[in-house]
This record gives sequence, structure tokens and C-alpha cells, in this order.
Amino acid sequence: MNNPIIRLLALGILALALAGVAHADTPKTVDGVTTIHLDQYNGYFAAEETLMGLQPGTYEFVVTNKAGKAAGFQVQSAETHEQLVVFPLDPGETKSTRVEITSEGFRYRCPINPPPWYEVGVSG
Repeated sequence: MNNPIIRLLALGILALALAGVAHADTPKTVDGVTTIHLDQYNGYFAAEETLMGLQPGTYEFVVTNKAGKAAGFQVQSAETHEQLVVFPLDPGETKSTRVEITSEGFRYRCPINPPPWYEVGVSG
């Protein structure tokens, strides 16, 4: 990487990626319930809060369909693949659901326009 322009572009991309990570909020826990906001787009989810370092407990997922077409939300146990919740979302619709997450962790995706599973580990 002797070309200074390529080096500068690579550093710029890295800075943008790190800036996005640095701005993720810490999930808020109120009365024992931790809230996670997810926006669903065509083929991916964007989380408002960081999903790193989560503990077992009760989670409220607030999911907004920004895909512009019918979508859905599905959560399973990461270890057993037991279905924890699944529901449809109309375009522009926001729904929330409470799920009990164990130390097995969880995974989520859209069951209608299925992207790969998002695997989330839980410590504790």
C-alpha cells in the first residue's frame, strides 16, 4: 500500500466504520426490561443500540419496517433454535415484543425476506 491515495481512502473508510460503532447507544434497562430498537431494510437490520455484552434477561424488541414492502421479525434461541417470537410487519409499521433471553443467546432475522441469521451471544 505505497500509494498515498489508496492509503488515505483506506483510513477514511476505517474512520467511518469506527465512527458508526462509536455512536451506537447502550441499551436502556427500565424495571428489568432492556429495550433494543431495530430498523429493517431490504435484506438487513440496523440496530440503534449495541448488541455487545448483553446479559440474560427480559428484552423488548422495537422493530420498524423500513423495507417498503411486507416484512417480519423472528427470534430464536441461538443454541436450540426454539422459536421465541415471530410476527409480520407492514411497510412503515413498528411493533414491539418482549422476549426472555437466556444464556444460550439468540438469533433474529426476517422470515419473509430472509437474510442470514443475526447471531447474538449473551454473557453471564
